[in-house]
Amino acid sequence: MNNLYITKIKLLAITLFFFAFIVTCTESNGQNDDYTSIFNGQDLSGWMIPEGDGGHWQVIDGVIDYDAMSEAEGDKNLWTEDDYGDFVLRIDWRLKDTPFTNPNVPIIRPDGSHQLNANGEAIRMSVPDADSGIYLRGMSKAQVNIWSWPIGSGEVYGYRMDSNMPPEVVAGVTPSTFADNHIGEWNTFEITMIGDRLTVVLNEQTIIEDVQLPDVDDRGPIALQHHGNKVDGEWASSPSLVQFRNIYIKEI
Repeated sequence: MNNLYITKIKLLAITLFFFAFIVTCTESNGQNDDYTSIFNGQDLSGWMIPEGDGGHWQVIDGVIDYDAMSEAEGDKNLWTEDDYGDFVLRIDWRLKDTPFTNPNVPIIRPDGSHQLNANGEAIRMSVPDADSGIYLRGMSKAQVNIWSWPIGSGEVYGYRMDSNMPPEVVAGVTPSTFADNHIGEWNTFEITMIGDRLTVVLNEQTIIEDVQLPDVDDRGPIALQHHGNKVDGEWASSPSLVQFRNIYIKEI
């Protein structure tokens, strides 16, 4: 085998390696022909910054960073400029810190109800907490939660707490397993909305599967949620100290 032939084989091997590497990286970031990026990693183009926000929703080191201190007088959430109907949304998120101790966190049963004590009262516990979420189709009720409750992120609180919802809906919007990574670590949601049906995959585990969201709007924008406030310089509720990156959507 001559040296020229060996050189060609090596070049071919190197080319194939780099091609495979590029394909793998592209797929892992949701970048393919089916998905569209809705965050460019540089600024908030395509998003509606709350009027009077004061720079609290911002891009730092390629991620959307929020300190839960928006100065907007009205809606403090960060909304997409575009509306979406049926879609698959892929988004990375992480809670930066949990500086507020929430004393009212319930024990949530698999059917979505709260564990009660002997007097029929919900048992509450104290949990270091932060709180954000993703609003679907322009509705705060259709929110996929991000927080540090023991039930885990991904539940649809607005539907679980609606006493008018059928038991199968309440149970369906309750995460089937705790799939969150540790506080400060990145997590990945894959959220699928088709008609009035929702599926949520968190860190490659399906935690909400094909549950009905009765009366959900047909179409609307997506929001990254603000939560929390300070009183006399101290957090009075769970703040949305959160970051987001790698946001891709596929319309169906």
